[in-house]
Amino acid sequence: MDLQKQPQSSSEAAQPAPPAADAELRASDADRDRIADLLRDALAEGRLTAEEHSERIDRVYEARTLGELEPLVRDLPGARPAQAPAPGPGTVPAEPDENLVAVFSSAVRKGRWRPGRRTHAYAVFGNVEIDLSEALFEYQHVVVKAFSVFGNVEVTVPENVTLRGSGSGILGNWEIDHLESSEPGAPVVQITGLAVLGNVEAKPKRGSILRDLHHKMRKHLGS
Repeated sequence: MDLQKQPQSSSEAAQPAPPAADAELRASDADRDRIADLLRDALAEGRLTAEEHSERIDRVYEARTLGELEPLVRDLPGARPAQAPAPGPGTVPAEPDENLVAVFSSAVRKGRWRPGRRTHAYAVFGNVEIDLSEALFEYQHVVVKAFSVFGNVEVTVPENVTLRGSGSGILGNWEIDHLESSEPGAPVVQITGLAVLGNVEAKPKRGSILRDLHHKMRKHLGS
C-alpha cells in the first residue's frame, strides 16, 4: 500500500509536522516558552479548558525535542512549526531581562516593581529573594530561572496567579507549590532551574491578591 496516497485532513495539511531531522533537535527555553504562549492564548480564547491547558503546559516544560513540542499546538489556529519561531510582544526571550546574583551575599526584589518576562537568579553561598506579591505584572507569562549552589532562592507570588515549576535538585531541595488560578487571563509564573546542595522554593503568599486583574491584563492583551 502506498501510504503517500492516503487523504489528509485539513488540519494536518494546515499544520505540517517538522521534518524528521528537525524534530529530533533539542528544544531550547525559547522554543518551550513560545509554545506556552500559544497555549495561554488558546486558554484565554476558550479553545482549551483549564484542565487541558494545565496538562499541556506540564508537557511543554518536560519536552526535550522540537518533535515533542509540535503536537501540543497542532490543533490550535496560528500554531507554527516549532523550529521556526516568530518572536512577538508576548514571547518570553531566551536571554534574561534581569540577573539577580548573590555570591556570599543576598539579593532582593520586592515591593511595587515590574518583573521582566525572564529573570535569572543565581545564589552561590548566598540568598536571592524574589517577592512578586505586590509586583506590577506587565506580562502575562513570567519565567524565573533559579540556580542555587549551596545557596537559597525563594520566590513568592500572589494567591490568584498561576504558579508552575519544572526543575530538579541534586543533593538539594526543589519545592514548588503549584497553583492554578481560577481567573481567566491570570499571569503565569514559571519556575525552572537547578538546586545543587541548595534550596529553590516558590509558593503563594498568604493573603496576597493581585487586584484589578481583569482590567490590568485586558490592557496588555489588547481586548
